[in-house]
Amino acid sequence: MSNQRRNLYFYYHPNDELEEKLAPLYQLAIENDFNIVDDSKDANIIISVGGDGTFLQAVRKTGFRQDCLYVGIRSKDEAGLYCDFNLDNYNEMVDSMLNAELEVRRFPVIESTVNNESSYCCLNECSVRSTLIKSIVIDVFIDDTYFETFRGDGLIVATPTGSTGYNKSTKGAVVDPKLPCFQVSELASLNNNRYRTLGSSFILGPERTLRLSVRQDGNDYPIIGMDNEAFSIRNIKDITVKLSDKVIKTVKLKNNSYWERVQRTFL
Repeated sequence: MSNQRRNLYFYYHPNDELEEKLAPLYQLAIENDFNIVDDSKDANIIISVGGDGTFLQAVRKTGFRQDCLYVGIRSKDEAGLYCDFNLDNYNEMVDSMLNAELEVRRFPVIESTVNNESSYCCLNECSVRSTLIKSIVIDVFIDDTYFETFRGDGLIVATPTGSTGYNKSTKGAVVDPKLPCFQVSELASLNNNRYRTLGSSFILGPERTLRLSVRQDGNDYPIIGMDNEAFSIRNIKDITVKLSDKVIKTVKLKNNSYWERVQRTFL
């Protein structure tokens, strides 16, 4: 690990059991000349401890930092697509850092702009869902060209790494994160003689812009999910999604590829 990357910030949800497990990791890091900082702005390595959900929160709460590395540590023995390390094997993590047995992977990020005003970055997905017991109607545009009118429970726009989450549960494709793209998937679309959509997920390349125009028919307050957080925004008219210039740089073990993690998680 480069001498320039010695300031560590730990992001986690505190509890007594976790604090006890972290104590020897802190000590081991200090013994190996790492500095533990209290403010994420002072860090050049941000470590989330928990699971994939905690990792997503760590990235969002620290502002999708472009000048640092993110590291995911599982606090329990469970599969994690963002977490290479297990808290019970912290010696392995420190040893890997010191002996350069790590590689940096770069994950694509999408940027969602609501009503041409507020913009949000997403590492996993942006979803738009009805909050009423009625369908939501959304006109879908690709590069300002009308594509279809969706009527149903909602739409999911997923990054390649987000393709294994909510998107996969709707039968969307699992996408290699080395492909700079994003995927659009339907939630319970109505397809009949009156309403017609593509009826399957579709993938857009890095130069494409997706615009979702919400019909103002009384369902004007959908829930917008940004990764694992919900935003209640009044009077939503349109959402523009594109691939961001930002990427999230994460640390991975050399012998632990994305597809090996997918295999362990799902097969």
